[in-house]
Amino acid sequence: IQVKLLRFLQEQRLQRVGGRQEIQIDTRLVAATNADLKHLIETGKFREDLYFRIAVVTVRLLPLRERGEDVVFLAQEFLQRYATEIGRAGLVFTPDALRALKRYSWPGNVRELQNRVKRAVIMASGSRVTASDLELEHESPAGSTAALTLRQARENIEREMVQQALRRNAGRITSAAAELGISRPTLYELMEKLGISKDRVNANSG
Repeated sequence: IQVKLLRFLQEQRLQRVGGRQEIQIDTRLVAATNADLKHLIETGKFREDLYFRIAVVTVRLLPLRERGEDVVFLAQEFLQRYATEIGRAGLVFTPDALRALKRYSWPGNVRELQNRVKRAVIMASGSRVTASDLELEHESPAGSTAALTLRQARENIEREMVQQALRRNAGRITSAAAELGISRPTLYELMEKLGISKDRVNANSG
C-alpha cells in the first residue's frame, strides 16, 4: 500500500474501483499518526521516500500534560457536550476537580480525558462534577514532576550529544547522523525538538 500511495502522490493519478482508465486529480493529503515514523523508517517498516513526500509541513502536538490550560479548556468542552447529550446541561466542575485535572499526568492524553469526563457526567450525583467523579481524588502530581525532570535531563544529554556531533562534522547532517548511529530524518527531528540550529552550531564552533 505504501508503494501505491507514493505513486499516487507523485503522479496525482488514480483508477476508480471497477474503472479501466486512470484519471488525473488535484488533491492535498492531511495525515496524522501517533507512531514514531523515524523509528519505523530505521527498522524498514515505513518508506523514507514516502515520509518525505507527506511530511512537507508537520505540526507536532505536545502531550496533554505539557499543554497547561488546554486540559481545562478541553475538559470544559467535553463536559458541555456529554452533559447536553444525556440531559444534564448545567453541570460544572468543582475547584478540586479543576485542580486535579491540571495536576494529573494524562498518560492516555486526550482520549483518557474524554473518557474520564464522560464517566463523570454519568456518575455525578448533583450539579457539580468533583475530583472523585473523575476518579482523580487520590492522584498525586509527584509522578508527573519526576517524569518531567527525567525528560529534561534526557533532552539535555541529547542536545549536548547532537551539538558535539555537528561541531565535529562541521555541520554536515549526513556525517553527524552516521556518527550518532541514526538516520538523517531522525537527526533533523531531534534538532527541531531540541531547538538546535545548524547555523548557530557552526557559528559557535568558528
